[in-house]
Amino acid sequence: MLKVTFRFEHGDDREIFAAEQENLLEVARKANVAIDAPCSGNGSCGKCRVRLVEGELDSPKSRHISDEEYAQGWRLACNSRILSDVVIAVPDIASAYKSRMKTADLSTGEEVRIFNEAKASVEAADIHFINSFLSATVSLDAPSLDDTMPDNERLSRALCAELDVDEVRIPHSVLLHLPSTLRESGWSVRCCGRQDGNIFELMTVSSAADEAPMCGVAIDIGTTTVTAVLTDLETGALLAKGSTGNGQIRYGADVINRIIESTRPGGKKRLQDAILKETLEPLMRAMYAQANISPERVLSICVAANTTMNHLFVGTDADPVRTEPYIPAFFSWDGLMARDLNLPANAQAQIILAPNIGSYVGGDITAGTLMSMIWNRDELSLFIDLGTNGEIVFGNRDFLMSCACSAGPAFEGGDISCGMRATDGAIEACTIDPETMEPSFRIIGPEGQKPVGLCGSGIIDVIAELFHTGIISAKGQFVREGRRISQDANGFDCYVLAFAEESESGRDVTINIVDIDNFIRAKGAIFSAICTLLKSLDMDVSCVEHMYVAGGIGSGINMRNSVRIGMFPDIELDRFTYIGNSSLAGAYAMVMSDQARDKVEELAQSMTYVELSTTPGYMDEFMAACFLPHTNAELFPSLAE
Repeated sequence: MLKVTFRFEHGDDREIFAAEQENLLEVARKANVAIDAPCSGNGSCGKCRVRLVEGELDSPKSRHISDEEYAQGWRLACNSRILSDVVIAVPDIASAYKSRMKTADLSTGEEVRIFNEAKASVEAADIHFINSFLSATVSLDAPSLDDTMPDNERLSRALCAELDVDEVRIPHSVLLHLPSTLRESGWSVRCCGRQDGNIFELMTVSSAADEAPMCGVAIDIGTTTVTAVLTDLETGALLAKGSTGNGQIRYGADVINRIIESTRPGGKKRLQDAILKETLEPLMRAMYAQANISPERVLSICVAANTTMNHLFVGTDADPVRTEPYIPAFFSWDGLMARDLNLPANAQAQIILAPNIGSYVGGDITAGTLMSMIWNRDELSLFIDLGTNGEIVFGNRDFLMSCACSAGPAFEGGDISCGMRATDGAIEACTIDPETMEPSFRIIGPEGQKPVGLCGSGIIDVIAELFHTGIISAKGQFVREGRRISQDANGFDCYVLAFAEESESGRDVTINIVDIDNFIRAKGAIFSAICTLLKSLDMDVSCVEHMYVAGGIGSGINMRNSVRIGMFPDIELDRFTYIGNSSLAGAYAMVMSDQARDKVEELAQSMTYVELSTTPGYMDEFMAACFLPHTNAELFPSLAE
């Protein structure tokens, strides 16, 4: 056996033994070393760059690594095989999807304002933020030789009187510590739990002096990014927010690659461990630490995710989702508890899954539809969530139609040579001078932050500006020359946004013709899905009265530029509204409000799902949309002005 040592820029070394000729990326996965592999290791994305420090690898040259970089030891983990003991340096950029976990105190700030506005909109529709969680403080008579009532009956009798219920159920997890808690607290305790009719389900017992809130966690499991908030179940206050990359991404950037991985021996457990143990557990614990909350105080969890992510999350077979007739294991399912998945929360905490409605339209969209409020309006509206899958809902208070298209990971930085998530160092907005072709951009991060790459909103801006200034043609090819027009290390024509000396990584930040082609396909998938969905109702884009855009692709996208590249229909700009991460906001509403949860179930049951892959004409629409802005210029009359 050969020793493989993974060395990180920030962190301790990690060692594992491997067989000779074993694939380096597979060894990294076994060692739980996070290396980004959006293409699932087929060598096409070039994101799994690592540096050979010591030892020998069988690693052929790749178009993603220049001769100079190869001489410096840079390799792709996916096409490297181990020949001896090796030391492998894993740069932050290779594991950025996992290493840049962020938590935030949300006692003040813009995030709170957005959630409060969303809450106000929902409550205006007579859906109130009231739930069934209660806390009560009771004082008990201490037992004696004359009063030999057991602890559980003594507490139950006091709670029945205090809460006016007929029965108190005490679970095993509470009973284990009940004797010591009662005696150490002097028989005066605070009890928290959930009321179901005339039954109170006890979840925690602590000293009467304990003022820690009852908490809930809302989670949006995206294919690329996972975000969560910790909330006070009584007041609705946001206590902390966290975000990180989905650890499953090293098994592929899209749901199909992950489903295929899950069908291999041990695959379901690997995918489930990647989301539970590697992603959610550290994210949740980081939020608890930020808010100084014990996991036992988390009494409810809501997860909003697409259909595949839901299946991989609970650990069930997802393969039927991708094969005709595309039947998942469940759309809606109750009964899952935190203890079933060993999540850091109260053992009795119920895990609420926002309901799915189709193989590729999941709970993230049903939860997001709630917050878009299109179901409560007369106007015909489009709601679209931009992510690895582009999910679309069209309708009003009378009907709702939905569909999904595989846009790929481009909107979250995948399939783009310098693409990245919307985190520090990401270019999120850009303009280009039409004369000098020099760029001006806004970068996420603290003052003085140098660019690292492009997030989704930045990619939209850059391509729109390149097209608008005549630097690229309608086919995405470079047609002008200048200081910023160059060739990258792979020989592809590219536009240089930041030269090596101007960037954080010491490498040029560029966008090349392959990136542009990938993005044109992604935006084409979105626009063609919109057109196909409308045509199924004998409508066209002129029927769209408002458009709500969601997704965590940046602080908000430039709607004008989105129209310029032909991603969104050419309607008046004041009809567009960016509503941020509606999936997370919807999950928050479902944690806080029993009525919101019921409403999401109702929306899911009433929504008609259109399967694009079996819809005639969809591929023709897609091919027509793979052009800037479109092969039919009449669809974009404002651009001719």
